[in-house]
Amino acid sequence: MTEVGEQLPEQQYQLSRTDLIRYAGASGDFNPIHWSDRVAVAAGLPGVIAHGMLTMALAGRLLTEWTGDPGAVVEFGVRFARPVVVPDDDAGVTVTMSGVVTGVRDDGLLDVELSATTGDERVLTRASAVVRAPSGR
Repeated sequence: MTEVGEQLPEQQYQLSRTDLIRYAGASGDFNPIHWSDRVAVAAGLPGVIAHGMLTMALAGRLLTEWTGDPGAVVEFGVRFARPVVVPDDDAGVTVTMSGVVTGVRDDGLLDVELSATTGDERVLTRASAVVRAPSGR
């Protein structure tokens, strides 16, 4: 049985420039701030940044891996605190996702608060979801 305070297993996801190119192709978002350092810096950014929806998708991935069912996500929303800067190297950047159950509803749905960081910096804020409990809990 899932209880308030239960931690979702922390996951680390690597993002590289290649991932950004793949995401651009899938999403149709070819804004050059996601692939050109020159354009990103001219726009006032510290460098090329990941697509916000890609960052949000990683949080969604944490949820679906935990529940074992993409259909278990009933509600999901985030605010973006800061961009995920993706360096032009082989390593890319590590995005760490975690979560905690903050509520168990009478209908069995769970409230989950999510956290996303790169290094010590929070990249998502007010990230939360409502999910059906994972199978077997």
